[in-house]
Amino acid sequence: MRIFLVSLALGLWPLAAAAQDAYPTHPITMVVAFPPGGVAELTGRPTAIAIEKVLKQRVIIENKPGAAGAVGNAFVANAKPDGYTLLMALSSISVIPEAERLQGHKPPYELSQFAPIALVSADPVVLVVRSDAPWKTVQEFIADAKKRPNKITYSSSGIYGALHMPFVMLEHATGASLWHVPYNGGGPAVQALLGSQVDVTVGGPSVMIAQVKGGRLRPLANFGDKRLISMPEVPTLKEAGIDAEYFIWCGLMSPSGTPPAIVQKLRDAVRQGVEDPDFKTAMAKVETPVSYLDAPDFKKFWDADAKKLAEAVKTIKPVEQK
Repeated sequence: MRIFLVSLALGLWPLAAAAQDAYPTHPITMVVAFPPGGVAELTGRPTAIAIEKVLKQRVIIENKPGAAGAVGNAFVANAKPDGYTLLMALSSISVIPEAERLQGHKPPYELSQFAPIALVSADPVVLVVRSDAPWKTVQEFIADAKKRPNKITYSSSGIYGALHMPFVMLEHATGASLWHVPYNGGGPAVQALLGSQVDVTVGGPSVMIAQVKGGRLRPLANFGDKRLISMPEVPTLKEAGIDAEYFIWCGLMSPSGTPPAIVQKLRDAVRQGVEDPDFKTAMAKVETPVSYLDAPDFKKFWDADAKKLAEAVKTIKPVEQK
């Protein structure tokens, strides 16, 4: 019996290898764990189009929002590891498992369930208010927040999400207390600000630039280590004397256990895709510089960022965890 099973396995191995060599033979799904209009989709769509050209197969964006990205992230984490279900992940992917453990809950997924393929973009978020807001500078905003604890409201993409954590860091760095109003994604969070439902929010430059140029939103600061080319007049928090830094990054991932040959094809596709002039033009239109890293360097970057975010989660005030 053992000899039969070994023979069977040896007989099937060439078929499995051939299937991997032929990959992809049908369309690939790229999951975005947020509603349309957020950073992950604005990066995901040009990436999908670019790697379609290389792989000679359709890459379909599928929005699976919910629980600050946890729903879509968990879907991909538990998907069949065959290269046909991918995730355009946001930095908040690292936060959810740690946050769930701190609350005594079983995480919906673990980071070990993902295999990094490539980092595509990494932008600092921008702190914005409506153009009719009373604050002209971030210093004025923080001073007012300190005078009126929990009176100034901010929107996010969901508790522990990519737009929640920068406010956690801002509060920790300044001693200010703001009131968190979570929404189901970055697009709804911006609409909440535009609709006067909240006083302030943050978001990637790609999401904010049109509203800033249109005069509807006023940027107060960015969370990066230098000023943005698209908003050169906007200071960094560190220039304002605030020790907080946060980047919202987008990276392509597959479920762990995806065959190495398929992961390599995807890595090669992204590497070629980010050099495509059409991809560069599309990313430039949404004011998002490409910050490409191949899988090994992406993994190092991700590990360091996840460690920093795990520490930030522990500083969240109890009222925000209700």
